Amino acid sequence: MILFDRFKNVFGFNKDRKESKMKLIVGLGNPGREYVNTRHNAGFYVVEKLAYELGEDISERKYKGIFAKVRIGNEKAIILEPQTYMNNSGESVRAFMDYFKIEAADVIVVYDDINLEPGNLRIRLKGSAGGHNGIKSLIAHMGTSDFPRVKVGVGEKPAKMDLADHVLGRFGDTDKKLLDEAASDAIEAIKLMVDGQYDTAMNRYNTKKTK
Repeated sequence: MILFDRFKNVFGFNKDRKESKMKLIVGLGNPGREYVNTRHNAGFYVVEKLAYELGEDISERKYKGIFAKVRIGNEKAIILEPQTYMNNSGESVRAFMDYFKIEAADVIVVYDDINLEPGNLRIRLKGSAGGHNGIKSLIAHMGTSDFPRVKVGVGEKPAKMDLADHVLGRFGDTDKKLLDEAASDAIEAIKLMVDGQYDTAMNRYNTKKTK
C-alpha cells in the first residue's frame, strides 16, 4: 500500500492533491504593422513585454490568435494576442478557453483605457465594457463580464478629435515613457494575479499617478 501511494504521488494520481488552473493572459489590440505602438494596442504592448521578460516569443498560431505557453512562478499560463482585430477579440479568446478548459475567472485581460491618464492602471475583477469594443466582444463570446482585467491608461481624446483617430494614434515622447512605466507595473500586477493575489495587485497598483 505504501509503495502504491508513492506511485500515485509521483505520477499525479493522488486525487487529494490540489491542481492549479491554467491562466489565460490576453492582450487586446489590432494586428498589423500600421497599428504597432498605437494607443489601442497597449494590451499587446504589455503582454509582449511580459513574454520577453519570461524569455518567450508570442509566435505560435492557433484559433485566430498568436500565443506563447509560459510559466509564471509555479503557475502555467498562456499569453494570447487575438489576431481578429479588436472588435472580434472574443472569437479567439472563447476558442482558447474551450480548447484548454479555462474558466472566465482565470482569464486576465489587458487593454487600453481612455478614462485613465497615461502611466495609470486600474485593476478590476469584473465590470461592464465601458464602451470598449474589444471588451464588448469578449463579454458576448464568454457569456459573462466576470473576468479580471488590467486597464492601461492612454489618456482621453482631445476636444474635437475623433475617438478612432485618438486611439489609433501613437504616444508622444512623454506619454510613451509613462506607458513604459505602466507596462512594468502591469507586468508585476499580472504576476500577483496569476498567483491569486488580486487584492494585493489592486491595492498596490490602483493608485493615481500624475505627469
